[in-house]
Amino acid sequence: MPVRPAVSEAELEAHLRGICFKTGPPRRIGVEIEWLVHDARNPRCPVEPARLKSAATALRALPLTSLLTFEPGGQLELSSLPATSLTECIEAVTADLAQVRPAMLAMGLGLAGHGHNPWHPPRRVLTDPRYNAMEAYFDRWGSAGRSMMCATASVQVCVDAGHEEPGPLGYSRRWLLAHLLGAVLAAAFANSPISEACPTGYRTTRQVIWSQLDPARTLAPPQEPDPRTAWARYVLDAPVMCIRCEDGHWDAPEGLTFREWIRTGVPRPPTQEDLDYHVTTLFPPVRPRGHLELRMIDAQSGDAGWIVPLAVTAALFDDPEATERAYRIVKPLAETAGSRPAPRNPLWRHAARAALTDPELHTAAVACFAAAQEALPRLGASPEVRAAVAEFTDRYVARGRCPADDHLDALYAAEGDLTVGKDSQ
Repeated sequence: MPVRPAVSEAELEAHLRGICFKTGPPRRIGVEIEWLVHDARNPRCPVEPARLKSAATALRALPLTSLLTFEPGGQLELSSLPATSLTECIEAVTADLAQVRPAMLAMGLGLAGHGHNPWHPPRRVLTDPRYNAMEAYFDRWGSAGRSMMCATASVQVCVDAGHEEPGPLGYSRRWLLAHLLGAVLAAAFANSPISEACPTGYRTTRQVIWSQLDPARTLAPPQEPDPRTAWARYVLDAPVMCIRCEDGHWDAPEGLTFREWIRTGVPRPPTQEDLDYHVTTLFPPVRPRGHLELRMIDAQSGDAGWIVPLAVTAALFDDPEATERAYRIVKPLAETAGSRPAPRNPLWRHAARAALTDPELHTAAVACFAAAQEALPRLGASPEVRAAVAEFTDRYVARGRCPADDHLDALYAAEGDLTVGKDSQ
């Protein structure tokens, strides 16, 4: 006879529905920023695990307001506290970075903003049971899992779910907006065209890697009238990646969904804590965690490169006029997306390969960035932030370019110089 689960399926489904979209007026903003850690003198030289461990110890002693963590490949992540304004969020993270960067440099280490490591193949440095189980799980789909874990970095923007009631700031509308606008953001901020010093054929290789992983945990849930029901079904029907246990071996039976785990109670009955942990192993492009976590933006170059995607996203989600404009701008993109969930539908494939050279995405990006620029003064953004968004818009969006194009131009120019040098010998 099956072991009776510790918590019923109905109770766990109700729990999911209660925590996934916490509604109310949009008031808070947050950001999670990842960087590749490299040797300050030679980025192409891999950093040894012992140096990363020493750096982690030193950085955790700093009086930071953000949560500091390391990803499996040694990527550094700062996760801000929820802020009541865009300005407060930027100031808090900027202050933390003003401590982190000099401390890293004193240890001979630097931080690089690339969506995918352009220098090295993936190499895991963390050996926690979670990451052992994750690597074993994703290895069933090939090498993309190791690349995702160890060679990618992003800017993740967190916005409130929105009002319970329908309307421009209603949570159902914002859920749909996040998925359609997500392709535009992925294209505009594409910054990962190179892997192991070679172009991959994509402007955001990071997005391609996500599309090659387990679709049951990395694709978007179906866009249905009731996002809560769709999300609860998505979570319960996703395969279990790992089952935590004291002996350190967290592997789960292959193909076991969380719903099946509840119903069978094998290898042990799951708990609500198991369900909450299971949610942390799901990686769709937009993840509802009470708020909405937008996960599709590549890490950006420069000390303050992360500020522009944060500011643009905040403006398009938290200013009512800009939100309504953005929704009308991106709604036609649903026809290109078709019925397949992101990031495997045609819209996201265009974003990954062509970025803003795609006419439809370019048109949408120009209009969305214009709406964001008009909204930023209403959100109290500083002149410096508004200038950074305007500079990015002029340099990239208006010209149908993205940061990846700069890297490709530099790579091809260097290859041309080498060719000329050989010809002259």
